[in-house]
Amino acid sequence: MNERERFLAVLKYENYDRIPVLHFGFWPETLEKWCAEGHITQEEANSWGDANLMDQSIGKKLGFDGNYYTTFQPPAGLFPYFEPEVIEELPDGTKKVLDYEGAIILQKNGAGSIPAEVGHTLQDRKSWEEIYLPRLQFTEDRINTTLVFAKGRTISFSEGGKEELQRNDREYPIGLHCGSFFGVIRNWLGIQGLSYLQIDDPQLYDEIIDTVANLSYRIIKLVLESGAKFDFAHFWEDICFKNGPLVNPKVFDDKIGPHYNRITKLMRNYGINIVSLDCDGLIDMLIPTWFNNGVNTMFPIEVGTWNASIKPWRDKYGRKLRGVGGVRKHVFSEDMAAIDGEIERLKPLVDIGGYIPCPDHRIPPNSKWDNIRYFCSRMRETFS
Repeated sequence: MNERERFLAVLKYENYDRIPVLHFGFWPETLEKWCAEGHITQEEANSWGDANLMDQSIGKKLGFDGNYYTTFQPPAGLFPYFEPEVIEELPDGTKKVLDYEGAIILQKNGAGSIPAEVGHTLQDRKSWEEIYLPRLQFTEDRINTTLVFAKGRTISFSEGGKEELQRNDREYPIGLHCGSFFGVIRNWLGIQGLSYLQIDDPQLYDEIIDTVANLSYRIIKLVLESGAKFDFAHFWEDICFKNGPLVNPKVFDDKIGPHYNRITKLMRNYGINIVSLDCDGLIDMLIPTWFNNGVNTMFPIEVGTWNASIKPWRDKYGRKLRGVGGVRKHVFSEDMAAIDGEIERLKPLVDIGGYIPCPDHRIPPNSKWDNIRYFCSRMRETFS
């Protein structure tokens, strides 16, 4: 079987020769460390991106079959993005920076975590209508300029990428990224600003959500009408933390649920029946909205301190709910015995079907190169 065949076979509960060995990318600091150790080139470290040629090269060296985030991803948010700029430099060297989505963040020398947000360009209806809404207009350039990461080459949609996506004989799986209906808005407003907006200006709150979702629908519809074929659809949100969601589940269900439903119905009309969603944290309270509106594959099943697993979700929702992820990423910083133990933990989860193990986030800087190579080898041996 090729990569595409076994990927689809697992998620469709069909017979397969072995489980695909997938990853979910790397932190930049991880790549810099591996470059310094001589495992990868500086070009690979500097130019890496999900599914691009550098990603394919690094993944092959480690022993992975591919990156789950191999998707066609036309921008369904700001277009163009803001031009990042330094607004202020503080005495300790920390910089206040306007990022590409209009948030003002603190960049500290040597810091490797997500930067703190100290301000936001989107504040009210005026900033929405004058600054953000003009960047959320539909144009076919959103699709035509988007890159298609084929095996061994990179091509834009309008210059051969569409034809690559139309092929029936592809040997690797590729998904259609459907955007974000809440997480991206959180990025623009901040969690505090977004939380207040639903009370202070509920009409604007609804308008922003509807604008983003309708734009995504229009882009996706045109892509599918082009004849491009995809093996799965994929959303991104990242709106939960260790104790649960960053949004009231009822509000989320009322405001966002219908938009998921509309797009997943469109997917099914084009024969796309695997629909996944990326959300870290403790996601259990939002699964009903996703599942009841056509999202049937949870990703990346971040294990965390809350010990997430597909098993209780399968018990509750049945075989229609699938999963990709759930491998404790921190095991790569330990030893090979710990990796053996993690693979043993995964065995009963793989046995229930419809589940592909994958590191539960970007591979962190404390990960050991040889440990990951060992993991990939053991996954092939164990799940063949």
